[in-house]
Amino acid sequence: MKTVYYTASSLDGYIVDDNDSLDWLISRAIDGDGPFGYDDFIENIGALVMGASTYEWIVRNHPDDWMYEQPAWVLTHRPQITAERYPVRVFSGAVTDLHPQLASAAAGKDIWVVGGGDVAAQFVTAGLIDEMIVSYAPCTLGAGSPVLPVRSEWVLAESAVNADFVCARWTRPAGPA
Repeated sequence: MKTVYYTASSLDGYIVDDNDSLDWLISRAIDGDGPFGYDDFIENIGALVMGASTYEWIVRNHPDDWMYEQPAWVLTHRPQITAERYPVRVFSGAVTDLHPQLASAAAGKDIWVVGGGDVAAQFVTAGLIDEMIVSYAPCTLGAGSPVLPVRSEWVLAESAVNADFVCARWTRPAGPA
């Protein structure tokens, strides 16, 4: 089991623009079955966690059906934001306290840190992210929410091109020998 931050980014490191829009992302071609594609990725996910902004974006843009079969958590201090029709759990403590619950729910599969960047930063700071998979779109946004707003070190493990995107899998560096 791994904890993976799987996301997309503009070339200048933003996951949404300064209007909270993903138009720059969803207008691009990507093959769900291609390298680092979503289809293979989601098959290995047993639980996921996201921030309130990501959850609210999903609710606004996909109002009919919840898009995940896996157990899902929303990190928020505002439990009232969750809609009853979506099977999500709310959590407002330290991610180190949540991670064992995520691991248990994942039942041997991977945990997906959906985002956004602030949520991923909490997991990175706690040493809980094993991999980052980032698909870089061929655009710059100039402003918005950063993909990872903390300093951290990573090792490039693998990269590939998938349609309009350059995709990379990053792992944490090995500790001291």
